[in-house]
Amino acid sequence: MKIKLPEKLASSAVLESVRLRWFKFKKNYLSVAGLIITIGVILVTLLAPYIAPYPAHAGFYMNLEESSKPPSLEHPFGTDDFGRDILSRVMFGFQYSMLMAAVILLLVIPPGVLLGLIAGYYRETWIDQVIMRISDIFIAVPPLVLALAICSVLTPSVFNSMMAVSLMWWPWYTRLTYSVASALKNEAFVQAAETMGASPLHIMFREILPNCLGPLLTKITLDVGWVILIGAALSYVGLGAQPPTPDLGTMVAQGGQFIPQLWWMTVFPASAIATIILGFNLLGDGIRDMFMEETM
Repeated sequence: MKIKLPEKLASSAVLESVRLRWFKFKKNYLSVAGLIITIGVILVTLLAPYIAPYPAHAGFYMNLEESSKPPSLEHPFGTDDFGRDILSRVMFGFQYSMLMAAVILLLVIPPGVLLGLIAGYYRETWIDQVIMRISDIFIAVPPLVLALAICSVLTPSVFNSMMAVSLMWWPWYTRLTYSVASALKNEAFVQAAETMGASPLHIMFREILPNCLGPLLTKITLDVGWVILIGAALSYVGLGAQPPTPDLGTMVAQGGQFIPQLWWMTVFPASAIATIILGFNLLGDGIRDMFMEETM
């Protein structure tokens, strides 16, 4: 019993911490709304092949008899100039947008966080200088400009746009992790671990990294919206997903040719992009507040 007691106390402390953080989160109704929007977007993304009214309209499809119809009960978002149901294409467009965000963040977070940890732990050494100066070079160029330059050289595709955005996104995670790690480097618990002979890897991944969780989760949530926005911008100028792929940015660009007569071709895909960004931004604000320490 003496051995199990500390484990029970630790589990109780973890549960109490989770309850406290959830209490902080749910006090902000906008954050709860963001969570609901985010869950809704994810569900639509996963279930699009099953809940879309016309799944076939997401691919090669043409029916000129149904083209350019305004919103109706049969087609709530109307149809485009090829007779495709815009609601169905928006649902499948969520898949491409969320896929881009997931792939890009999975590619940039591990190297960005790792480099930030190393630079923060070895602060004021040549390792710190090399890593941070390289990241400064990438940060000096506006993300969208760099992505446009890369995509304009490569063949326009979803894969190439993902690679272009990934190349210029990792330094932001390096800078964030570096700022937190360098601030924690002189904390008592880190110095205690060093005194006990803990290895640098242990200190970085077991002592410092867990304390970076709050800022990192907040940035990840906010970055989903930014990644989707930049991906839509690349598709809008023809450097992202190519027709007939139901990409939201491509749909906005195609619908822009028919404004104001066929306004629904642009308004609904653009509203879908705005909804995703709004949901993740509100969720990110809630996560930030959830990890924010109480101030005395």
